[in-house]
Amino acid sequence: MRALHKLAFAAGLALPLALSGCSLFPTTRHLPVPKAPAIVQTATPQELVAQLDRHWDTLKTLTATVEIYATELKTAEGVEKDFPSCRGYIVIGKPQMLRVAGTYFGVKIFDMASNGSHFTLVIPPKGMAIEGSNRVRERSENQLENLRPGFFFDAIAVRGLEPDQEFMVSSETDTLMDTSKKHLYIEPEYVLSVMRREPGSQQLMPVRVVTFHRDDLEPYEQDLYDSEGTLETVISYANYADFAAGRYPSRVTIKRPQEGIQLVLSVVRVQENVDLPPDEFEVKIPDGAKVRTLK
Repeated sequence: MRALHKLAFAAGLALPLALSGCSLFPTTRHLPVPKAPAIVQTATPQELVAQLDRHWDTLKTLTATVEIYATELKTAEGVEKDFPSCRGYIVIGKPQMLRVAGTYFGVKIFDMASNGSHFTLVIPPKGMAIEGSNRVRERSENQLENLRPGFFFDAIAVRGLEPDQEFMVSSETDTLMDTSKKHLYIEPEYVLSVMRREPGSQQLMPVRVVTFHRDDLEPYEQDLYDSEGTLETVISYANYADFAAGRYPSRVTIKRPQEGIQLVLSVVRVQENVDLPPDEFEVKIPDGAKVRTLK
């Protein structure tokens, strides 16, 4: 009789479970299996830093021909505005000299030069020029006016570490979707965090974070922070190829979250350590141009 009561109780319990979709037994589902890379290299933190330092120490100048695609992002309004692409010419010279010029159908639409402390930007189609300090002394409500050329220099070349900077390296793994081949793949990474110590304090402030893919140990992302520890620039490096300068990303994406600007550089040509004319980093303001000075 007691056995019948137990059977009835079990049946009474099973009925609501079945009706609610619950199961008394485990179920098995087949999920996509991420594909691992064919090669996963290893490196010590010191070897990763030495790799950056070695390339940075040997780099004196760099010239690149690129196609520039600019997008203005108004996140709060949910709007993106794409500008027509232009052919760009980029020159950097250590320690901080920069020249960037853009043409549209062979006509120069902007020309900018910086000596590391001051910059001059000439915009021929508008008959105007902008000049000022590389450091923003008074922030403008117009975020574009707070944009300075230094981020361009840091995006084109991944710097080595300064003697007073500290670092740590973590090993991580991302699982990503390859939309073209419709499968998941595993991306093992090394993440190099570069920091500086606040004077007279134990506090460490972020300077930048460099992510290396472990299939080739090349930098694939770099996040740059300002002196207050705020994220300023996010740079992605993709599709490494062989150029005259050696291995170099053929696509560089630069995002400036605070100004709502994204620049995509499609790299056509890269050379390193070429001789440059003395006036390479000088831009002459045309006669009659309207000049605006930014503080």
